[in-house]
Amino acid sequence: MTDQPQRKDDTAERAAEKPQATQPESATVEVKETTPEPAAPLAPLENNVHDVALVIEGGAMRASYVSGLVNVLLEQGIFIDYVCGISAGATVATNYVSRDMARTKRSFVDFAANPQMGGVKSFLHKHGFFNADYDYLRCIEDGSMPFDWETFQANPARVRIQAFQRDTGRTVVWGRDHMHTLEDLMACVRASSTMPGIMKPIEIDGQVMLDGSLGAGAGLPNHIAEDDGFEKLFVITSRPAGYRKGELSAVKRRGIIRVMKNHPYARNAMLTRPERYNEELAHLEELEKSGRALVVRPREMPVSRTTRDVKELEHAYLLGHEQGIAELPRWREFLFGE
Repeated sequence: MTDQPQRKDDTAERAAEKPQATQPESATVEVKETTPEPAAPLAPLENNVHDVALVIEGGAMRASYVSGLVNVLLEQGIFIDYVCGISAGATVATNYVSRDMARTKRSFVDFAANPQMGGVKSFLHKHGFFNADYDYLRCIEDGSMPFDWETFQANPARVRIQAFQRDTGRTVVWGRDHMHTLEDLMACVRASSTMPGIMKPIEIDGQVMLDGSLGAGAGLPNHIAEDDGFEKLFVITSRPAGYRKGELSAVKRRGIIRVMKNHPYARNAMLTRPERYNEELAHLEELEKSGRALVVRPREMPVSRTTRDVKELEHAYLLGHEQGIAELPRWREFLFGE
């Protein structure tokens, strides 16, 4: 976004040199106001995988690696007709459905260089470590992170995004019936990603919403696809093979109890999340052993959920992309039976 050099406007000078045309006195000129026709909506897109669900785990900036994996699907023209995600996985899912490879990468790599995204200064000014007011909608409105809403609408894929109601303890899963406008969609994505104490929450349907990882599945979204009747799952996680969540330390437990003292449902969800996540992970491994799930796990995870260094995030993205290319034959066999 650079200012263009100004040129001297010689329009007036040229107009003075040019003879002026005149209308005959008896002539009348009818001026009609015209309204530009709105752009026609895109024709419906086609997907080529209909019996497998794409399931995407969150993990904040660990999604830089996940995005590299997902972009291999887009590059190879692998368009899955059902996509679900939680937290950062919701952002990756919507980028995938909009078939935007550039945004898929930028959301968790280049965007980290934008000072409005968040950081310690944002946290101290009570905007959250991740500035949710900016990161989901305003960054689209100011043009720094455009979203291809037209392609998202034209894609017939079913979309599922999960969030957690802070004051009822209810897990909520939204579909396209809650995504009529871009603003609706970004509200769902933001709600699904709202980590307690790190991001400012919003209300949807009169309920304060928190990160979907506090709800059913504890962060792994495969149950969403299973509840919708899918027998085959293509699951992308943000943790390497063998990972298990450890017990919360006494310090973390006290911190959760103190910060969430007025919100018992959210407090309990946070305190029990490690155990629930490990149980869901064991279930996912059983699905994998039975042949119902292909689970794509990072070979390594070089970044954390709060990494802001663009070079480190770029490295994670490239590792994910490299892994996706290497594993592509295995993916194709599962998805297409090739």
